[in-house]
Amino acid sequence: MSEQKLKHFVPTPPRLPATNEQNLLRRIQKRCFNSIGNSLLTISVLVLIYYVAKSFLDWAVFNAVWNAATRRECMDISPDGACWAGVIDWFNGLIYGRYPDEEQWRVNGGVIMALLWLLPLMTRRIAYRNSILISWITLYPFLGAYMFLGGTIGQDVGIIHMIFTSLAAGYFILLYLNWMLCAAGQPSLPERLTPLTSKLFRRGQHMNGFLLVWAVLSILCGGVLAQVHLEPVPVDRWGGLFLTLIIASFAITMSIPVGILLALGRRSKLPVIHWLSMMLIELVRAVPLITVLFMAVTLLPIFLPSGAEPDKLSQVLFAVCLFAGAYMAENIRGGLQAIPDGQYEAAQTLGLGYWLTMGLIILPQAMRLMIPNIMTSFISMLKDTTLVSIIGLFDIMLMARNISNDKNWIGLHTEPLALISILFFVMCYGMSQYSLNLEKRLKAHRS
Repeated sequence: MSEQKLKHFVPTPPRLPATNEQNLLRRIQKRCFNSIGNSLLTISVLVLIYYVAKSFLDWAVFNAVWNAATRRECMDISPDGACWAGVIDWFNGLIYGRYPDEEQWRVNGGVIMALLWLLPLMTRRIAYRNSILISWITLYPFLGAYMFLGGTIGQDVGIIHMIFTSLAAGYFILLYLNWMLCAAGQPSLPERLTPLTSKLFRRGQHMNGFLLVWAVLSILCGGVLAQVHLEPVPVDRWGGLFLTLIIASFAITMSIPVGILLALGRRSKLPVIHWLSMMLIELVRAVPLITVLFMAVTLLPIFLPSGAEPDKLSQVLFAVCLFAGAYMAENIRGGLQAIPDGQYEAAQTLGLGYWLTMGLIILPQAMRLMIPNIMTSFISMLKDTTLVSIIGLFDIMLMARNISNDKNWIGLHTEPLALISILFFVMCYGMSQYSLNLEKRLKAHRS
């Protein structure tokens, strides 16, 4: 075959990547006005949004009354606007309930301390970072209870409570000392004690140094707290958004361990544990939360020894913990069923036992898979805590209803409920966005 008949391959020049030449207006036209039907639907929605937003702004902002002594005065000034003066007058009660005004700094300090406790999680280089969340769950409730309840250590505060409160305060100080040293590029306090702990202990010098510094700081904090007297504030004085956040935080925090135990119990091969877990889950999930609350308030004291009279808040915390744990158990069980059998077989090949397999391999993957469902349960639990007002706890809903019973603000219903709706929307939306960011971080970490 002659060379003239051979076809030589001539590569075409590379093409430039496609560029997006559409601006914002072109994208809007392509998505919202690409047909007659979509154009009519878009215009209808825009008109509806305009009228709703205009009516709401006229009522809530432009025609609203911000300064008045009574609701009648609000009606005389602007009958078509919102009467925010009553909400402002009762704002302290909506946030703190009946907590004494002169002691409300303790509530603010306790909430700020709870947030500051979790702030070092933003730093990945800090020592013992994984223990921060565990300490917040196990130790902070004792410190928070001491600040909210008050009293004198040794008199109103028991010995066990005093010990755990001192441990919590010592850990909080140690946490921030290590964080500041880490930010300055210096070794942490346990690392500075390595020469001393290496002489006392053959193994685990770093951990023993951490425990040694923690113990010293806890003893010092205990000595300082023993000299402090906080005015006692009984639980029945708690209320408002403060009480709502306490109940919701306890339910959300305890739902994970309770749900894990119930989920593992339902999947257990032991018949007694399996059937008890299944009966508890199905019984709690078969009734609404208000029924569980009434049963806890009325029936729980019957099963307790004579003389043991728990306050109503403790009974409510027990009920919401059980209710949230039962629902969380089904979410976690769904995640466990999604794990392939190869993960269990790989763990058995490595010689891991049941608890190590669950704690190190299975549960972390199951929890990662069920993040959307878990966060949905958290948001539902936050909203369901408003039901405690039915059994007499002065949460934010009951305080809002009490505004309309005030002689100066009789009939003021809409404005307090509107404020509560905005507060709950902000909290629920923040939790939802945190869940989405957590999913993105975990997916990026896996990739």
